[in-house]
Amino acid sequence: MIEKNQAPKPKRRRRSRSKKSNRYFTKVHEDAIVRYCQTDSRAEKSQLYGEFICPVFNELVDKIVFTFRFTSLPNIDELREECKIWLTTILDKYNPGKGSTAFSYFSVVTKNWFIAKSKRQQKRIMREIDFADVSYRDQREYLSYDHDFHETEDQEFYTCLFTEINRWEAMELKDSERKVLDAVKVLLDNPDQIEIFNKKAIYLYLREITGMNTKQVVRNLNKLRIRYRDFKVKWNKGDI
Repeated sequence: MIEKNQAPKPKRRRRSRSKKSNRYFTKVHEDAIVRYCQTDSRAEKSQLYGEFICPVFNELVDKIVFTFRFTSLPNIDELREECKIWLTTILDKYNPGKGSTAFSYFSVVTKNWFIAKSKRQQKRIMREIDFADVSYRDQREYLSYDHDFHETEDQEFYTCLFTEINRWEAMELKDSERKVLDAVKVLLDNPDQIEIFNKKAIYLYLREITGMNTKQVVRNLNKLRIRYRDFKVKWNKGDI
């Protein structure tokens, strides 16, 4: 029992535990991207990208893939690596003066990139014929003809492609372009030596052969892609 003159015990105040922030894209990363876009120093760009930007881009892509359930895409692991590389190619396009934060900008473009890939996948599925509805005899005839035809067509395609690449060598190219072109030829000439067949591994091989960083490889590879697209258009039209 509490006596009348006894003072009540003071209530203990519960200490409020400070909530840990689960944000991975902080102001440090925001400032690093802004600085990357402003500086002309390659050494500083490389340092900022390796220390701050690349890790947070990896986290950003993975978060968006799981948040918006792009994991249902059949080749999602390859797409994630492709998207991470693609983000490096558009890094310079971010303009902090337009009002949006780097987090918002790269979140939106990453999400839209995967949406485009998802729509393309759906269109491809809709165009496909349900092979199970084709009779067994027709399946055998189709497979036999299709295999022989495409094997011959592939041989002709790559023969023409190598001829086209040799023609590119005769053009006036910058040293960086020539290094990447020579590296691509090495990989095409030695497919059996490439142990991992995905885009990230290819970029690693190109970096090792050329001695250039990822951004330099991507920049010069994009120039070769333009020539390749022109070649592919002519091939599809039957002009080659």
